[in-house]
This record gives sequence, structure tokens and C-alpha cells, in this order.
Amino acid sequence: MTREVFTLPDLGEGLEEAQLVRWLVEVGDPVEVDAPVAEVETAKAMVEVPSPYAGLVACLHGEEGDVIAVGAPLLSVDAGGDGAVTTPAGPGATRPDDPAAHPSATTYLEEERAGSGNVLIGYGTSAASAPSGGRRARRAAATGGAAPAPATTPTVVAPPRAPAAGGAGPRPAPVPATAPTTRAVAVSSPLVRTMARDAGVDLRSVSGTGPGGVVVRGDVERAIAERDRLDRPERAERAERADVRSGTVDAGAGSDATDARTGLAVRERVPLTGVRRAIAATLSRSRQEIPEATTWVDVDATALLELRDRLAAPDRRAPSLLALVARFVVAGLERFPELNARVDTERQEVVHLAGVNLGIAAQTDRGLVVPVVRGAHRLRTRALHEEIRRLTGAARAGTATAADLTGGSFTLNNYGVLGVDGSAAIINHPEVAILGMGRVMARPWVVDGQVAVRSITQLSLVFDHRVCDGGTAGGFLRFVADAVEQPWAALLDLADL
Repeated sequence: MTREVFTLPDLGEGLEEAQLVRWLVEVGDPVEVDAPVAEVETAKAMVEVPSPYAGLVACLHGEEGDVIAVGAPLLSVDAGGDGAVTTPAGPGATRPDDPAAHPSATTYLEEERAGSGNVLIGYGTSAASAPSGGRRARRAAATGGAAPAPATTPTVVAPPRAPAAGGAGPRPAPVPATAPTTRAVAVSSPLVRTMARDAGVDLRSVSGTGPGGVVVRGDVERAIAERDRLDRPERAERAERADVRSGTVDAGAGSDATDARTGLAVRERVPLTGVRRAIAATLSRSRQEIPEATTWVDVDATALLELRDRLAAPDRRAPSLLALVARFVVAGLERFPELNARVDTERQEVVHLAGVNLGIAAQTDRGLVVPVVRGAHRLRTRALHEEIRRLTGAARAGTATAADLTGGSFTLNNYGVLGVDGSAAIINHPEVAILGMGRVMARPWVVDGQVAVRSITQLSLVFDHRVCDGGTAGGFLRFVADAVEQPWAALLDLADL
């Protein structure tokens, strides 16, 4: 029997690590080449990792939530063996789904085994669904048998015992679960389920506010906050017993450790992992390396709103304001290529790019991400609109790929959807500029010498002063602003109408 150790591969863009979100196999499961064995979150996207080996899973190197470096062991597979399996190394080691390791694991395992396989994309499972796409179906396919139908009472497979000396021990029989059978809860991403499990929140008690009642990250955060609010008197009593001056607390204070600088109790520690860690690294590097400057202008968008309404047709919706502005931004970058560039610090060169990959900043449950419309300079307004809708939808659903979230040359940020008027944004390194658009609101405006109520928005441009001066930045911003104020003329010039 040959034991193969599968190390975490480079998942693209030179990523150095990934967070293990969920195992898709268990110790003792048969796997085939290219069968997915784990779901991980990188700094770019959520991806399934396929096995390069066939055989029986011998060891899982890590628990759900761990951050694993590229090149570190992920999975061990016994190829051509006699069915013997081993448990993770280390005294007293437990597997991620061992009920002894996680008190809520029994309920979690029921949901994972409920049948549909939709948990692979984070939308829960249904006990009434056929097990066509999940781990059970893959196991049945590997062994040549049919996937078993969902039972009235789900089962939980006990953690395998280490084989006895001189031979492989039999695998334990399934143990009936003690938790009641319920329909699984639909969630927006696997991270939401992991967050709820780690915080001890029962998803069945959470009201989902996502489409169709899907539980999103904000729902779980509110449930945690409400629980903490109800527990606050008890926590306050424990905090009073703490010796703040010496920085010590009662042994029973648990998470109420004292912050050494302020003397206040620590409410929570949130590790920087996955997308949030990548965001922090990118923004920190941007601030450290780029000498940025900001310029802005208030713009009368009344004519643009009228144009959008007139572009609506019975068989298709009108392009969004964001898509119209995106079209003007692409045209502006063709006239001011200095802002569609990057700085090569090693060769001390500014690299101007031919063509535009337009990033669209999108707020999601996983943080701020920037899906990229590749080849935006080749798209007309309606095509831009459809591609922006597709990419931002995938980003919010957690299904955007690493390719969808990389390779931008300029970013457009519509922070108006957050209800704010303006912002001095941080450039998305290694790009050299970002354009932001604030909310559109009715304001008094002078038109032909008369005060009138108009729809006004603010455009702000943050640019890298190494690649150009204020004249170029102001020229680009004024071009986009003029197009917003006179959109018919701009689109005719662009042959979009």
C-alpha cells in the first residue's frame, strides 16, 4: 500500500495560503482522481480543491477554519490499500466533525448529509431532495453502488479508530443521531454556516433576510449581538470582579479579557483571514507605496436619469446608472491612458495598458471585493450593464472565481448605494486610480441663470501622483462629468446610439 500526501497547491495569482472552510470527505472515504475533497477560501474566491490521487482517505491535515500554507499537507491518501485508515496525528487529536470537538457538530452533520449537495455552494440541503451532487453521491459512485435514500433518522458516523497492531480494524458502524430531524437551513455561503457553528448559534432560530429567506452573514451577526445583549448583565458582573488595574480578570471571565491599553473588556477577537486579510494587505500596501491625491466635482445628473428612463424597452430593462457611467469612464481612459496603467517599481517605469479591464467595487457578506469586467473597452453600454450585473451578482453570492476578481486596470466604486455623498477612496493596488460616485439627490442648482431643483451627484477621483499631475486627472474627471451632464451627445460620439 502506498501513502500519498497531497499538499495544498498554488490556487492562482501566487497566493500563499488558504482558509479551510469545509471538508468534503472523511477519513476512510474512497476518492477518485479529480474528485473534490475540500472547500477553501483564498484571498480571491471560494474554491473546491480536487484530489490528484485515487484511494482511501487516510488523514485530514487540518480542521475547518484553519489557515493552511501553500505546499503544506492537506490530505493523505492510501492508494491500493486494504481499507486501513488512520486518524490525524497527535495525542488526543479529533477530527473537525467529531462531536467531542464541536458540541453542535451532530446537528451540523445532519444538515451536511441531508441530501441535495447544495452545501457545496452554500445554500444548505433538503431532506426531501435526491442526493445527486453531494458527498454521499460521490461516495456511492466511487464504490459502484447507488446512493442511499435519505433515512427518516439521519446517522452520524463516529470518528474512526486507529487500526490495531498487525492489521486494519473494522470501521465503526453508524450511530443514530440524537438530534431531531429537521429541514436544513439555507445560507448564503459556507462561511455563514461556519460562523454560526463556531458562535454556537442555531441556524433554525435565525430569520433569514436574504432572497427566499436565505440566512446571510448579517443575520448571524445580529443573532450573536442579541444573545450578547441578553447576556450583558452577567458579563458586566464578571467584569466588575476583574482587577483592571493589574490587567487580570476572573478565571471564569473567558472572552472578557481586558484590553491592556484602555482597560476595557474585550468583546471579541476577529482574525484577519481569507478575503478580509487580502483586503487589509492590499489597502495597507496602497497607502504605503502610492502618493495619492484626490479631486472631485459635483455633477448635474438630471439628463442622465432621463436618458436611462428613455432607454427602457418593453422587452428589456434600461441600463443602470452605473453601467452608463462605466461606459463614460472607459471612453475617458482611452483619452487619458496615464490613469489606465501601473507602476513597475523594479524597472522604474510607468506601464500604460492597451485596453481596459474595469473593476467594479462591490460590498458583499465576505467584505469589499472587486469583480473585473475584462475587455470593457470592447463592450457597448447594454453589454457592460449585463456583465456588471453578472459579476456583482456572483460576487455577492460567493460564486465568483479567482479570475473574476483579479486583473483589473482601473476601478469604479459606486459608494452612493451606501447612502453617502462622497469619499476619498483608497486605490486598488497595483492600479493607479479609482473613480467614485456618490448618491444622487435633489439639490438647488443654477440653470441658465435660474435656480432649479436638479439631481446632483459627486464624482471623486483618487490618483497616483507618480503617473500624472493634476492637469491629467482633472481632464479625465471633467470628461466623465461632461458626459454625465450631456449623456446624449456623449453616447452619440461613442456610437452607442
